[in-house]
Amino acid sequence: MEKAKIYSDLELLEMIANDASQKEFAFKQIYSKYSSRVYIYCRKFIGENYSADDVFQDTFLRFLKAAESGAIIENVLGYLLKISRNLCINFKKSRKEDTVDISEIDFPIYDKTLETMELANIITMALELIPSEHKEAFVLQVYEGLSYAEIAEMTNVPLTTVRNRVVRAKSKLRQIISPYLADTRKD
Repeated sequence: MEKAKIYSDLELLEMIANDASQKEFAFKQIYSKYSSRVYIYCRKFIGENYSADDVFQDTFLRFLKAAESGAIIENVLGYLLKISRNLCINFKKSRKEDTVDISEIDFPIYDKTLETMELANIITMALELIPSEHKEAFVLQVYEGLSYAEIAEMTNVPLTTVRNRVVRAKSKLRQIISPYLADTRKD
């Protein structure tokens, strides 16, 4: 049996832009590779399902249009997250609110014990208490696995600012969460 060829992102982008017969296949490959990470970002940024779904879909539509037009995209995940970020910011501005319904945020938890569910809820609540720019940097680093340099490029802020935001977010989260953890150690 012949092994299926694994295409690079650049090859897939080339197919989308120049090969109508391969466009659907190439887009599906990119979607399959990056959709879950983009969706998680949308959900964490926006918070509620329906609007996050809309932003998520719009992200991939805009990506497809850019790829079809032959845009030079060197970092596909970074490009998708940047589109998503801009759409999320625009959505937040249009709603003129900076609150998120905590009950709508899902953390990927595989061990559904009471303690892990409670800890996930505490972390979710704590994330809502930190400034949005610190929250964004933290989510991009911890949940998306982006480097400080990638976050700086995506958010158009200096590397030192990104580093400070992540450090401050972690510090504030520790400060908020530590009393809850101290209570559980006493039991």
